[in-house]
Amino acid sequence: MINSTEIVFVLQGLNDSDTNRQIYFALALVSYLFTIFVNVTLIVTVCLEKTLHEPIYLFLCNLCVNGICGASSFYPKLLHDLLADSHVITYTGCLTQIFVVYSYVFCEFTSLTVMAYDRYMAICRPLQYRAVMTAQRVAQLLLLTWGFSLLETVVGVSFTATLPLCGHHVRKLFCTNWEVVKLSCSDTTVNNIYGFVLMFSHVSQTGLIVVSYVHLVRSSLRSRSDRRKFVQTCLPHLVTLLVFTISLVFDSMYSRYGSSSALQALQNMLAAEFLVVPPLINPIIYGINLQQIRSRILQNFSHKSEAVKPHS
Repeated sequence: MINSTEIVFVLQGLNDSDTNRQIYFALALVSYLFTIFVNVTLIVTVCLEKTLHEPIYLFLCNLCVNGICGASSFYPKLLHDLLADSHVITYTGCLTQIFVVYSYVFCEFTSLTVMAYDRYMAICRPLQYRAVMTAQRVAQLLLLTWGFSLLETVVGVSFTATLPLCGHHVRKLFCTNWEVVKLSCSDTTVNNIYGFVLMFSHVSQTGLIVVSYVHLVRSSLRSRSDRRKFVQTCLPHLVTLLVFTISLVFDSMYSRYGSSSALQALQNMLAAEFLVVPPLINPIIYGINLQQIRSRILQNFSHKSEAVKPHS
């Protein structure tokens, strides 16, 4: 058994990347910067435009903030490792990365559930929407989203931190709770039970979203305005949920049942998909599909381009 505080984990995800390291670094850097750019652009647009100070746009901002946190839990360490000769992370650094990654995952699920509730009220209960979705209620839902997610993560990381470890090799590009638990040389029943509790909790959230969409589809068929509202705000939400869930399922299934003999590039792609794809495409999907946001962003960029033109 190894003293946990003295462990330095070896990340094995980049073992086969020596020959193309500069290319991977350039792609990762561009992807990270573009992810930050599109999320910050949407957040700033909503914050500066008073007509966008509506619950759905505030929840969308929260989704983008969470996306930045998720991407930032992965890219900086990856970029550092692509330039370093050794790919290691301290025990404290590993637990910190696990905390941020899982906070992002849980907050994403809860945020999407809250957004589904907002859309349900807007389309199925339009006369009650303004009375229910007040500024105070929006603040409470945002606080619940982060508070519930952080509490889940703190409990999970605390269970992991108590495990004695007998290994220090992590197969992935980054630390995950499952990889660290597999290195334990003691009983992990408590960790497994808590994992199933979390899985049940978030599968239930997904079920609530599905139920809300059944009602949303029924309601949207009643009038043309409801159909337009569904396409503009609900369809992007549904795509976001599907992309995030599929990405997470790929990672979970591969972590448990994937073959270690598979191509390293394929392993890395499946492992990092839920940290790379959703934060990148969420603001793009909403920015393109929501006419209010799209027009405001285009207006801001057109003003900036005119401002930099030389005066005759």
